Amino acid sequence: MMFRELFYLHKSDRKVVLLLLSIAAVALLVNEFTTTEPETETPVALPDSTTAAAPQLAEPFYADVPQRRIELSPFDPNTADSTRLLRLGLQPWQVRNIYKYRAAGGIYRTKADFARLYGLTVKQYRELEPYIRISADYLPASTLVKEETHAPDTLRYPKKLAPGETVDLSTADTTVLRRVPGIGSYYARRIADYGNRLGGYVNTGQLQEIEGFPAEALPYFTISATDIRKLNINRLPLSDLRRHPYLNYYQAKAIVDYRRRHGRIADLDDLRLLPDFSAESIGRLRPYVEY
Repeated sequence: MMFRELFYLHKSDRKVVLLLLSIAAVALLVNEFTTTEPETETPVALPDSTTAAAPQLAEPFYADVPQRRIELSPFDPNTADSTRLLRLGLQPWQVRNIYKYRAAGGIYRTKADFARLYGLTVKQYRELEPYIRISADYLPASTLVKEETHAPDTLRYPKKLAPGETVDLSTADTTVLRRVPGIGSYYARRIADYGNRLGGYVNTGQLQEIEGFPAEALPYFTISATDIRKLNINRLPLSDLRRHPYLNYYQAKAIVDYRRRHGRIADLDDLRLLPDFSAESIGRLRPYVEY
């Protein structure tokens, strides 16, 4: 009795069980017809590398190329041809670089210049160095000029003036100026350049207008001539006037404006009323002006 009750199903439950069993049976049938035997993959026979039909690996392209025989002998890297350079043991691409360098105007002036060849090893250079010959035609032309030898008291090391001796600032060049104690090449050039810009020195005190001028050198200068190059204040344009050390841009422009408004300048005193000119600036400028 209890066994029947254990497996007893209501009518609705029996329908559900039957539906599930039907679905499972259909699934089994579908799986049976759709599943096929796996295809057996036929192995591909690879050629035996030991057989005659097997492809052989290619030998390096240079295997049959005989090694170049290195012949070391004197050569000029500026003129040696490719055959000569190859016989020295250089690689073809190195020879091409040499040709390109020479074609671009490059010159091997020293043995060390050849050491800069790209790819050249220290060992190669040491082997080639004794054979490098640079023709004298490729040396700098300056080697043809013999260097002048100077005694200690000549141009290179000028003998300085003794106390009481002087030089004429109006005519002295840089060589003479360097004889003044405290004056070397730098100040000699500065003195000459400033005098040229002024148009000539009118008194030795003007040297103190040079920045850093050594005051102890001043007693060694004198002025015997006053051949001054003067400015025509009524004709020169602004660009020429402003070049003088005693005229700045605003003063030069004031002169040009004054000429345009009032006509010819008869005397520098005509500029006293202009704000850009002081009595001192007019006094400094007076020796250098003509009308």
